[in-house]
Amino acid sequence: MIEVVIEDPAWTAVLPNAGGLVAAAAEAALREGPPPCAPVDDGAADLVVLLTDDAAVQALNARFREKDAPTNVLSFPAPPNPEGHLGDVALAYGVCAREAAEQHKALEHHLQHLVVHGVLHLLGYDHMSDDEAEAMEGLERIVLAGLGAPDPYQADRRDHD
Repeated sequence: MIEVVIEDPAWTAVLPNAGGLVAAAAEAALREGPPPCAPVDDGAADLVVLLTDDAAVQALNARFREKDAPTNVLSFPAPPNPEGHLGDVALAYGVCAREAAEQHKALEHHLQHLVVHGVLHLLGYDHMSDDEAEAMEGLERIVLAGLGAPDPYQADRRDHD
């Protein structure tokens, strides 16, 4: 089960279908390819995606990563558990909206990219080494293409005017 919690109404003011975009991206990420480490034996998984504001993500970042600044997305993998809960993902509206504008991306595509990125972290993917980054980014491209979103890593691409 994918639970989407929309804490900051700015998300739905700009993207009325934000919850649906998040659910579709999370489901696609869960479906695509075997995770590098299986979180549960039976393949059942659930997660929570929180769409919130910069202040809430900054507080989470400070508490859990000792970085007192907002960031676009945070992933909190759960330890192995019989319920199949993979963990939680939190996204900051202000940071995401600014990044999308600066990178000339549609906010809906940037949101879906960051959800896919966060869910892949819950599945055990990472980007600490060049090889890990290449594998994770390749999988992100595949998942996003299936959602109809453009390649987020293509340089100098214009998603909108």
